[in-house]
Amino acid sequence: MTEKTTGASYAAAGVDIEAGDRAVELMKEWVKKTQRPEVLGGLGGFAGLFDASALKRYERPLLASATDGVGTKVDIARQLGVYDTIGHDLVAMVMDDIVVCGAEPLFMTDYICVGKVHPERVAAIVKGIAEGCVLAGCALVGGETAEHPGLLGPDDFDVAGAGTGVVEYDRLLGADRIRTGDAVIAMASSGLHSNGYSLVRHVLFERAKMSLDQYVEELGRTLGEELLEPTKIYSLDCMALTRTAEVHAYSHITGGGLAANLARVIPDHLHATVDRSTWAPGAIFDLVGKAGQVEQLELEKTLNMGVGMMAVVPQESVDVALTALADRGVDAWVAGEILDRGDHTEGATMTGSYAS
Repeated sequence: MTEKTTGASYAAAGVDIEAGDRAVELMKEWVKKTQRPEVLGGLGGFAGLFDASALKRYERPLLASATDGVGTKVDIARQLGVYDTIGHDLVAMVMDDIVVCGAEPLFMTDYICVGKVHPERVAAIVKGIAEGCVLAGCALVGGETAEHPGLLGPDDFDVAGAGTGVVEYDRLLGADRIRTGDAVIAMASSGLHSNGYSLVRHVLFERAKMSLDQYVEELGRTLGEELLEPTKIYSLDCMALTRTAEVHAYSHITGGGLAANLARVIPDHLHATVDRSTWAPGAIFDLVGKAGQVEQLELEKTLNMGVGMMAVVPQESVDVALTALADRGVDAWVAGEILDRGDHTEGATMTGSYAS
């Protein structure tokens, strides 16, 4: 007797379409919270729709676009089983890049790749993204959840996103506006944000043999809680500051560290100096440095060292800018200044020693 064989199926190959549909249903309520009046239609279409007639109020609108992910921080979320904060990180990494040029965030799409669709888990990730979009003032108009069995383990996942904003041509911020004597204002980070986690994980887990559930006195909480602290989203703060004070440029401090990112907005004939003595980095930065015997320059080119965003403003705008940021609950201070290039070969350098 010939043994009857069962035909192949998508489900047998590891892709659960019904679970994907369930995930979409669970995330709808969160996506709805991000809607702006310009968004047309709902979740589930092939494309998100945004009414571009809203741009008619601009004389010469420039669209700003950015895309990013959150790197190996997703592994911390996976290990802890906490999925509703990683979306904040994603929105921050995308939309805070867009606001740097003075653009207003408009809308965002996400991409979530998983080894196996767990509907509640995917919905929790989208919840975090939606909450982040609210904090950035943008709409979440769509996304994609992809199941990749065989390439990713059942609990593995990654996230990425892309965003779009708009800025009036004559209000575009950047290097062309910066002048000698401008002040550099630093805005405090909420911690490590979403960069340097490959170094952090190597140092704390492999070298120092620490665990995520370990309470760390210097941090005042467990290591896992510290490492999963969401990235601060500065978009609305920067937009409010631009409306209140004269701003010449912003710099989002991400991969590459403070000096390298600030240098990206400094014109070739000028130089920015940042005085370390104007702030004390949080305890997590000291912990990583000591646990891994990481040299200061290596830390500074990998981690944000307590500064997540910088603004370059004329001296006469400093007081107004600091007051405006303080009114929004943003810890900010004057950390440096813009000088003529002179003998400097770099666009920005760090001086002095950190405050204790």
